[in-house]
Amino acid sequence: MFSLNKKTITKKEQAVLDYMNRIYKKLEERDPHETEFLQAAKMLFNSLIPVFVKNSTYMEHNILERIIEPERIIMFRVPWVDDDNNMRVNRGYRVQFNSAIGPYKGGIRFHPSVNLSIMKFLGLTQIFKNSLTGQPIGGGKGGADFDPKGKSDQEIMRFCQSYMTELVNHIGPDTDIPAGDIGVGKREIGYMFGQYKRLQGAYHAGVLTGKALNYGGSRGRTEATGYGTIYFVDEMLKDNNLSFKNATLITSGSGNVAIYAMEKAIKLGAKVVACSDSSGYVYDPNGLSLQTIKRLKLTESARISEYVNTHPHAEYFDDGSKIWSVPCDIALPCATQNEIDEDSAKSLIQNGVRVVAEGANMPCTSEAIDLFIENNILFGPAQAVNAGGVAASALEMAQNSSRLAWSAEEVDVQLQVIMKRIYRRCTKAAQTYKQPKNLVVGSNIAGFTKVADTMIDLGNI
Repeated sequence: MFSLNKKTITKKEQAVLDYMNRIYKKLEERDPHETEFLQAAKMLFNSLIPVFVKNSTYMEHNILERIIEPERIIMFRVPWVDDDNNMRVNRGYRVQFNSAIGPYKGGIRFHPSVNLSIMKFLGLTQIFKNSLTGQPIGGGKGGADFDPKGKSDQEIMRFCQSYMTELVNHIGPDTDIPAGDIGVGKREIGYMFGQYKRLQGAYHAGVLTGKALNYGGSRGRTEATGYGTIYFVDEMLKDNNLSFKNATLITSGSGNVAIYAMEKAIKLGAKVVACSDSSGYVYDPNGLSLQTIKRLKLTESARISEYVNTHPHAEYFDDGSKIWSVPCDIALPCATQNEIDEDSAKSLIQNGVRVVAEGANMPCTSEAIDLFIENNILFGPAQAVNAGGVAASALEMAQNSSRLAWSAEEVDVQLQVIMKRIYRRCTKAAQTYKQPKNLVVGSNIAGFTKVADTMIDLGNI
């Protein structure tokens, strides 16, 4: 299962491989249906082989088996009443994965695809993403298999209140601080925060992040994941004597991450020629109008297909997965997990892509990532590239704790510093372990070692 690409293997290396194979086999036997979680675990284990070979302490303390198991999993029913007075029930989750370096921190996702496997994979990657930021926050994730699409505002409010009625027992400003994710924006955070305040009888502003400005939110939080993605990619480009200037860029998705990544990339001189939503993608070789995309997606909640109504020279295609066949210099998958598979990766490489950076969580399969690295494509992994959102959330927590509100400029300066620091940590770790071009290895190692060392310091937790 796990192996090293070399003819001779030392006894120490073989011991590490045996250790990792044993733990992964146990995961497969116990949770064979959790495909997303097993995929994330396998990618993590592969990256960490050289760390365990170099530092036997991690194996002696059985860190891998301890870190791969969540500290706590909460599953609960979420009953709510729709507008026709029918009682409905969804399943809610909160995976509190690791609190070694700080309280659990991670978003809440409302989407019909949500299940325990997806919650665990997101929570696992969140541990190391949060560690990379340098902020004192652990890893967690939550959500429900509730679909906000087509629901009225009142239905969404009733669902959020019901979800929080159970979640309130498990979160707090120093325990677990959720935020938004797919299907959860300022509206949903507001309904959940209101219910939390009502049930607690106290105003704990720091219990949720992604709040609106008038009750403790942070300026710049909405833009942070997209902007942070571009700040990270900009460091990658500079390190390789490249830049955004005159580069052709495509991005999947058209939510906050994609929109604000496009906005910042355009300011740095890139030309964005394609973006998508769940129905399909729009393509314009002369460059898309970000103003129109913002109006359609942020103001009108319309489909991306309507773009061609006001821009007839653009083309719309109803298969969003084909966006990766569009020639580009830079590709930013910003939609969902496993959207770039091996075939999509081959299309990108054949069409001359130079940089691929993950704005979403695990949007590339392991086979796709291997292809990018083998073909010397600059590849930015999700746990580093899209850490800007949780970094800004931690800045929101700091503002809440100090009863202060920073300007958008102050937040953006801090965000740039954090993303540059993340990039340097990833490259340093990759170089230390003699894989200087592999930021997947670098990011996983840099994030892991901080958490693992802390777990050893704290004893058998």
